Amino acid sequence: MAKIAYYTKEGLEQLKQKLQALHEEKHQVAQRIAEARELGDLSENAEYHAAREKLALVERKIAGVQEMLFNARLIDESELDNSRVMLLSKVKVKNLDTGTELEYTLVSPGEADFLKGKISVESPVGKGLLQKQVGDVAEIQVPAGLLRLEIVEISR
Repeated sequence: MAKIAYYTKEGLEQLKQKLQALHEEKHQVAQRIAEARELGDLSENAEYHAAREKLALVERKIAGVQEMLFNARLIDESELDNSRVMLLSKVKVKNLDTGTELEYTLVSPGEADFLKGKISVESPVGKGLLQKQVGDVAEIQVPAGLLRLEIVEISR
């Protein structure tokens, strides 16, 4: 059974755009196959065989994105509580060892983008922050050691 994933409106739209792009790519590859067929003997036609392999790859990607969309659920952000860290919380934390303040938004795994400050609720840091309140200290075991983060602020 596939796992249900929760998405923001923006994240769901990006997934739909990815599917559309894959369908366009599939159409282009199918055209390349048709052109390669016209060249004659398919047994020694490297272009034809490469295009067939590419088509199979694109079709697998399409199936994967379609499954993700089938299992996707849209989050109603208006019903979320700001008193605890949860999915879609924007959390300001202070690293108690270095004194640095960081800000993360907790998102579903499909929307995670560390460079934009979006971390997955399934990542070690994401899991460690879930259900914490302002003032709580999350002690999270990461590959580099123990990370101690104090919850400074929670918002949406």
